[in-house]
Amino acid sequence: MSVALVTGAARGIGAAVVRRLATTGWQVVAVDRCADDPRVPYPLGTREELAALAASYPDAVLDVVADVQDPAALRSAVALAEDRFGGLDAAVAAAALIAGGRPLWESDDTEWDALFSVGVTGVANLARAAIPALLRRPEPRQGRFVALASAAAHHGLWHLAGYNAAKHAVVGLVKGLATDLRGTGICATAVSPGSTRTEMLTATARLYDLGDVEEFASHQLVERLLEPDEIAAAVCFLCSPESSAITGTVVHADGGFAP
Repeated sequence: MSVALVTGAARGIGAAVVRRLATTGWQVVAVDRCADDPRVPYPLGTREELAALAASYPDAVLDVVADVQDPAALRSAVALAEDRFGGLDAAVAAAALIAGGRPLWESDDTEWDALFSVGVTGVANLARAAIPALLRRPEPRQGRFVALASAAAHHGLWHLAGYNAAKHAVVGLVKGLATDLRGTGICATAVSPGSTRTEMLTATARLYDLGDVEEFASHQLVERLLEPDEIAAAVCFLCSPESSAITGTVVHADGGFAP
């Protein structure tokens, strides 16, 4: 049986990834900080949400409270996956924050730090914790590391330059990681969602003083918002053995995002 660790798992795309993996036979360690961040003006996932997710799959999902900014906590979560489930086959970095709403030159270090410490350093911390466990699997390996980037990694967005930069960094990190993993059997990829119906998109709408998140649908060729499970489908494919030809690149699950 395959084993995955997913960060940002309490809600949104992270929770959708946990659900899809658990319903397709994976065992999952679902990780979330389960606390708000004073650097951003909206509530984050809760302990209750994470516990409810795990309770839906009592034989398949373990819930772990850990912050991706804490390398030791992530190492402990990986160790739990190995101790309880026998190893690790995939790691999914889905934890992220949104911040912005003003030009870069008017923003402050707090906003920049939030975006990079969670959305970039958090991905790197997961890679440092999880890759050694993926490498401990016997050859031939089929390990997977998948990070959530964004359409913002490929298109400049108004008053979100810091978020643009952070998501560009995630793509660069994945490309470098895949190169480091050359010949190991482990693939590293990124998924770039478009506007997806999550609490983070609602927070983005507030940054733009929009009354309705549906206004974001006009940027996508599908002419609607995406659902978290649609993004999870791409992520879970990349976690599977069938994705063995895909590494060091980005899957654009963005509904045809067009600025």
